[in-house]
Amino acid sequence: MGEALYDTSALIEAYRQGKAPKGCTTILNLVEFPKAMDFNLKVLYPSKSDYNLALEISLELLKIGKPLPAVDVIIAAVALNNNLSLVTKDRHFESIRDVRRDFKLIVEG
Repeated sequence: MGEALYDTSALIEAYRQGKAPKGCTTILNLVEFPKAMDFNLKVLYPSKSDYNLALEISLELLKIGKPLPAVDVIIAAVALNNNLSLVTKDRHFESIRDVRRDFKLIVEG
């Protein structure tokens, strides 16, 4: 699997189950779910290159009629630029694979 980047939905589920995920998350996920600060995760901040990639992905998703929320596209861009697998419970991230085949995604449950 490689190193994982946890999306908010996966963090919430881990918190509910009393499990401590290993890997990374983004500051955006912590803003959405501050209780995840209890986990010992590396926190990544989006860079200019992450925002640029997110814009490219958003444009491609729009072209195929599958736009996603901005924060989710930025999180996916952080995962791509850092060669991380995104762990989530949200299936809509699967749309990113339609425009970026190198996107590593683990959809739980």
